Amino acid sequence: MRVFLTGGTGFIGGEVARRLRARGDDVRALVRDPGTASGLRDVGCQLVQGDLSDEAALVDACRGMTHVVHCAAVYAVGVPDSQRDELVDANVRGTERVLGAALTAGISKAVYVSTVAVFGNTGGEIACEGWERTATGYTSVYEETKTCAHKRAQEIGARGLPLVTVQPGAVYGPGDPSTFGELLAQFLAGKLPGLPFPELGVSPVHRDDVAAGILLALDDGVPGESYVLTGDPVRVRELIRELSALSGRRAPRTVPTVLLRALAPAGRLVGPALGFPPNMRELIRSSDGVTFWATGDKARQELGWTSRPLREGLQELVDARA
Repeated sequence: MRVFLTGGTGFIGGEVARRLRARGDDVRALVRDPGTASGLRDVGCQLVQGDLSDEAALVDACRGMTHVVHCAAVYAVGVPDSQRDELVDANVRGTERVLGAALTAGISKAVYVSTVAVFGNTGGEIACEGWERTATGYTSVYEETKTCAHKRAQEIGARGLPLVTVQPGAVYGPGDPSTFGELLAQFLAGKLPGLPFPELGVSPVHRDDVAAGILLALDDGVPGESYVLTGDPVRVRELIRELSALSGRRAPRTVPTVLLRALAPAGRLVGPALGFPPNMRELIRSSDGVTFWATGDKARQELGWTSRPLREGLQELVDARA
């Protein structure tokens, strides 16, 4: 295969690039700054300087490629209103441009990396592909923009692009720079004095398992289909309890949400000081008892995908800090 990859310098995309190159595929990776992409260069990727805003450059980058994997996105929750346009441009318009370029270039198959967040708050239910949103409104700008991007991707697929969509849950693993990864890292470093939002429901999935699922979707996924990539649903309280047992660290007391709500009006000032993003209202709305639960059974049954048990993945986090 000759694969054009976006998001290759990211947590998931970097592993996708490494796996594609390890099996002998040619990879052309879009990067804003080649100076920060030494990892991609080291594994033999061809680097193309550019970003998601240049549609003509994206079409050129797709020329001569047979496949596209679109991983690039901005993931952030609790962002101020001033950052809304950044998420819209990257997540929605960026997806339109990349997949539109793939359609124009006559790509044989594309994989779009969506998220289970497009299902919204599942209210304690476990969603699957085709789940109809029951939530009214969105818990965050991230959820809103990725939901819109998911719909736009399907529309471009309907126009003739052979498109397969994957929907990871809460991705984790050593080196995870996300808010979720930072929470786990802080706990293991003994720097988490209190646990916020213990009833938040997530569907954790190891980064390496997501990357493996993306390659399976590229090889065997059926165009027009979506595949959820998740492990077993869990509450954050239970996840930290498991990590506590593996690491020997005492689980912290929970932070009362009523306290966080009281501080929310001054979030721009107190949020960063407490390790929270500035828009605490959005953070609370997307975390307080919300469940982003989904099952990866379809990917297991139809693609032969597997995901490691949560305990095994958490043990890897513990070992990485030893």
